[in-house]
Amino acid sequence: MARVRSTFRAAPVRVRVPATAANVGPGFDALGLALCLYDDVVVRVTDEPGITVDVAGMGAANVPRNARNLVVRAMRATFDRLGGKPRGLEVVCANRIPQGRGLGSSAAAIVAGVVAARTLVVGGHERLDDDATLALATEMEGHPDNVAACLHGGLTLSWTDAEGVHSTNLDVTTALAPVVLVPGSTSSTKSTRKLLPETVSHADAVHSASRAALLVEAMRRRPEFLLAATDDRLHQPFRAPAMPRTAALVEELRAAGVPAVVSGAGPTVLALTTKKTRDVALGFARRGWSALALDVDRGGASLLPLETRRE
Repeated sequence: MARVRSTFRAAPVRVRVPATAANVGPGFDALGLALCLYDDVVVRVTDEPGITVDVAGMGAANVPRNARNLVVRAMRATFDRLGGKPRGLEVVCANRIPQGRGLGSSAAAIVAGVVAARTLVVGGHERLDDDATLALATEMEGHPDNVAACLHGGLTLSWTDAEGVHSTNLDVTTALAPVVLVPGSTSSTKSTRKLLPETVSHADAVHSASRAALLVEAMRRRPEFLLAATDDRLHQPFRAPAMPRTAALVEELRAAGVPAVVSGAGPTVLALTTKKTRDVALGFARRGWSALALDVDRGGASLLPLETRRE
């Protein structure tokens, strides 16, 4: 059967994607939480061959401005799935998500690229639905937790089986008012993953399973359980030597009764506060760190009119 060739829209598209915090403590490689901090990407198909990339904001000095740019790579992978790439592209990125900090900047770039590309292709959404989009984004990212939350918003639970990758959205209590404490230093997910052991004890496995199950209930409707539910033994203790300041801050917050975890692979700290306790976590800001009160994003990746200027 002949491969369907793509037809491209002439009008540019603007995609907004949220930051994400993966794991949320014991939900390792399964849970992801979308936060109200956004990258914007505007893309236009051109008749002139080649790619132009403009980047402003976080990481602008280091982000590639050519075909190696992660947004562009995600777009090209999507175009390949949909029947071929356009002659030329103009890509403009406005980055607000800190990079290399455990807030899902790579997932945001990938999701932005996939969503932008399928939107530029006439009939692209029908040919690459959200399930296929999640599968492609996961293939590029290597794990589904961040990309699922970035694509769908809110709290997502992801898993894989013989049929591929899946995710579902879970309700999040409106009382939740997260805080992130972001250091000036960066961390590599690939490097910190190497610190994890091949096996854990049966007792730690039981502890992890019970806390992950409790975490879902706490996030949905019982925030009073969040401190107990976020007690992780599966990955955070093993990564602690690579980020001692992060580990120390998590312990200080938890000693003060604040449910705190490492956001993703770190070094950002995520505090799962409520509107009544948010100021306590914000008070733990220290020199060289940024404290941000970020509500839960409940919409995920979205298409916006070009004239919209909501910060």
